[in-house]
Amino acid sequence: MSVRPYRDIQRRKCRQIMVGDVPVGGDAPISVQSMTNTLTSDPGATIDQIRRLEEAGADIVRVSCPDEDSTAAMREICRAANVPIVADIHFHYKRALEAADAGAACLRINPGNIGSAERVREVVRAAKANGCSMRIGVNAGSLERKLLERYGEPCPEAMVESALNHAKLLEDNDFHEFKISVKASDVFLAVAAYQGLADAIDCPLHLGITEAGGLKSGTVKSSIGMGMLLWAGLGDTIRVSLSAEPEEEVKAGFEILKSLGLRHRGVQIISCPSCARQAFPVIKTVETLEERLAHITTPMSLSIIGCVVNGPGEARETDIGLTGGGRGNHMVYLSGVTDHKITDETLVDHIVELVEAKAKELEAEAEAAEAAGEPENTLKAAS
Repeated sequence: MSVRPYRDIQRRKCRQIMVGDVPVGGDAPISVQSMTNTLTSDPGATIDQIRRLEEAGADIVRVSCPDEDSTAAMREICRAANVPIVADIHFHYKRALEAADAGAACLRINPGNIGSAERVREVVRAAKANGCSMRIGVNAGSLERKLLERYGEPCPEAMVESALNHAKLLEDNDFHEFKISVKASDVFLAVAAYQGLADAIDCPLHLGITEAGGLKSGTVKSSIGMGMLLWAGLGDTIRVSLSAEPEEEVKAGFEILKSLGLRHRGVQIISCPSCARQAFPVIKTVETLEERLAHITTPMSLSIIGCVVNGPGEARETDIGLTGGGRGNHMVYLSGVTDHKITDETLVDHIVELVEAKAKELEAEAEAAEAAGEPENTLKAAS
């Protein structure tokens, strides 16, 4: 039996579109999205939440536009945001026209819900005039009645057919700057739908397991579903849908991508679960380090291992490593090599200082490489 290299993720080839200044699809890094849960009609609250999402690393932010008050606030919101804003549109085509004119970078719609062919043409004209892309958002919970009557229930075939029907409405109007999602709360249904869609069309795919649940259960569910698709090379932009603060969606999204080596942002902490061999309180130490290193965006790896059984091996593979030792003396590794020892009293502060110094060093190297005219800033490309 032939087995492909276990780290060999070959991403699906598809056309590339632009969401504002963020490329989606093609060879672009997989972007991470979230959505505000404030009233869009309250621009101050919405902008404050967008700022927190930007700090967490969000590449794209979506806001809901259910009424005229919301689209009236979009101009101020789009002007204030440092990331592209997607306007979430349902049913009323005029909200799409208003959002496009107000500066939205992308319109999330179901063309079949917009109404007549003429209304779809109007939305396309507004998108073209304002340089907007679109996302066709198919959801298992809101499939068209005729498809449910034909198939009997939400199924992958019905979701793919819905997506392709909607795509044809745009393509018939010579509009091709769109991506598609086929989300479901059932992992198996979503994965099968995305697999079928990927074989049927060459547009970028927006991945998500919709209504996944709370912070812990939803992160696990999303990681399984999106992890299966990402490992198979599918997916160009992702959103982890959680009943939690939107910033948590962004953090979870990056952790999923980091675990597959598809995106690198911030410190990846490799730590043991702890046991009776631990020479320092591993769990508490890792919790504290995660909090104190949250501001670091430079990609790097840090191993925190409680004893010498696995500690040296893990430390050899990370930028900075800590292995627990006897009598309160613990070994620090730099770039995989034993360097010096530290005591319990200085452990956390010292590791934070080392990480911050390493981040500055890596940033300086990236800046020097960019100044030297290297073809691509690897730090920016990775993060």
